[in-house]
Amino acid sequence: MTHPVVHKLHGIERIDDHAWMRDSVAVRDVLISERRRYESRIAHTAPFRQHLAAIMAGRTPETESSVSWRHGAFVYYTRIDAGREFGEFRRKRDASDQVLLDLDAFGDYVELGVREVSPDGRWLAYSIDVTGDEVYDLRFRNLETLEDLPVSIGGTYYTGGWADGWFYYTVVDEVYRPCEVRRYDLSTGADEVVLREGDRRFELTVRATRSGTHLLITAASRDTTEVWSVNDGVPESVGGRRPGVEYHCDATLDGLVTWTDEGHSEFRVVGVPPLPGERIHAVDCFDGHKVLTLRRGGDPLLRVLGDDGTSYEVHPPVPCGRIALVHNAEYLTDSVVFETGSYSEPTQWWRLTLASGVRKLVKENPRHDGYVSERLWAPADDGVEIPVTVVRRADVPLDGTAPCLLYGYGAYEAVFDPTWDAALSAFLDQGAVFAHAHVRGGGEMGRAWWQAGRLSRKPTTFTDHIAVAEHLRPLVSGIATRGLSAGGLLQAAVYGMRPDLWAAVVAEVPFVDVVTTMLDDTIPLTVNEWDEWGDPRRLDDFTWMLAYSPYDNIPSGDLPPLLVTGAVNDPRVLVHEPAKWVAALRANGADPLFRVEVEDGGHSGPPGRYAHLHYEAEIFSFVLEALKKT
Repeated sequence: MTHPVVHKLHGIERIDDHAWMRDSVAVRDVLISERRRYESRIAHTAPFRQHLAAIMAGRTPETESSVSWRHGAFVYYTRIDAGREFGEFRRKRDASDQVLLDLDAFGDYVELGVREVSPDGRWLAYSIDVTGDEVYDLRFRNLETLEDLPVSIGGTYYTGGWADGWFYYTVVDEVYRPCEVRRYDLSTGADEVVLREGDRRFELTVRATRSGTHLLITAASRDTTEVWSVNDGVPESVGGRRPGVEYHCDATLDGLVTWTDEGHSEFRVVGVPPLPGERIHAVDCFDGHKVLTLRRGGDPLLRVLGDDGTSYEVHPPVPCGRIALVHNAEYLTDSVVFETGSYSEPTQWWRLTLASGVRKLVKENPRHDGYVSERLWAPADDGVEIPVTVVRRADVPLDGTAPCLLYGYGAYEAVFDPTWDAALSAFLDQGAVFAHAHVRGGGEMGRAWWQAGRLSRKPTTFTDHIAVAEHLRPLVSGIATRGLSAGGLLQAAVYGMRPDLWAAVVAEVPFVDVVTTMLDDTIPLTVNEWDEWGDPRRLDDFTWMLAYSPYDNIPSGDLPPLLVTGAVNDPRVLVHEPAKWVAALRANGADPLFRVEVEDGGHSGPPGRYAHLHYEAEIFSFVLEALKKT
């Protein structure tokens, strides 16, 4: 079934045989049929998938509880009991232990957006999404009676904060852009607009600072920000808006602390002497101390700055590890909690005494020994060394005998720090290797790393991934490759550029119809991402995007097995993109698997802990089946 549409721009015609799939009504029957076809084609792997899922579930504690954090008179924590998918938000004081919010009560699919307790501990503002479209209903729960107010505010988005007796929150426009900050008075029902952002390149977030002194609104595009401090509903710009300049703020009792890239290649904290080669990601203010979250040489660390001029660093205790602050709601505190871990080490939570730097282990997830992580460096085409994190069982050698799954993303200056994962361990136990390519376009090596893989330089992300695979080839017996969203674009690109490299390709919710999507300003993430991908209304941008857009460059010939995913409720990569790409590939002789969520489901697949394990078992069974044939 084809209904060709001819796109004409810059003197070039593009014939789109599958443009009709943009109509969600017309394509639904096709997607339902695709899901049935997918289930039929993977039926033979059911026993192995069940085996993998059982291993994964066996390494997932039946009851999981977070490290607790103090906020006012109470201590809060989350908990998932045996057999539950989503879990509970709870609090304790003295001998009492109270369930504040039971997410499993909302059904088989639920995502939590906002979860903010009022400063006096009497109210919980929370928002939920039960379809996967990332648009939330905001509700208010009385924490003394555990009853919700008879109000539900639809069309809300992530982030929120309490201030001046009001709750501040964001709402989205018709393309799911958080474009407005509003505030709600629980006692009167008053609902007011605080700030509206008219420039469609910018998204709004809102939060209350830990110090309790400021309510901050941030407008952000891909390379520009503006911050407002709000006093009794009136926003005042902190530093204005200057194209190409980003700045962010936190607050002490004495005022705002700002970090910015203005005049620098990386962020710098205003008033703090910079150190070379660092990328500052966040600054958290506490009484007497500031904690900087940063990266140096691709590795994360914390720096603690005392108001008395003292300074020290805290590093992950294991190679190729991560380190990050977790729930630290109190400003007046002498200690904070941070977590560490890696692909091969369990998550550990530590309490750090700010003045002395002494750390104490307060919680550790179950340990599964026998896995190792290491860092390799792969030379790219231009000689730049690309970091690669390699994970394997200690008894699986890198001597060319073990197969490998290579993961990549490389966009938005995003960093994916490693976390122990039960699903990945089950994959590694099959005698396989996992490698994470930290390609340019991401943020692992600082802002320049992102700049080198965006806009006209986007193909660098693809050639970096290929270079990593080439570097791994002598060390492994075969390579499959996987990525999601922008990482799905990466997989689609290298699938066509170097099909000979891959035993299999997994492109999850792939952004593949690059030119057409970035010309359509009626759908989410187009206008505010022109600064990441380019604006094809401009000839130069159109030319470079057309050159790599997978849907406009359908490969032919001997292609590796391909698994593509999509979701009808996905607001980030609309389902017609992967559907069109699959149809075009089939028309050109390929035969990919297409796993589509036709009911509830979002951008990252099933959200529940067991449902997600079964999803991972599907992906890994596909990968392992293909790798065994190499």
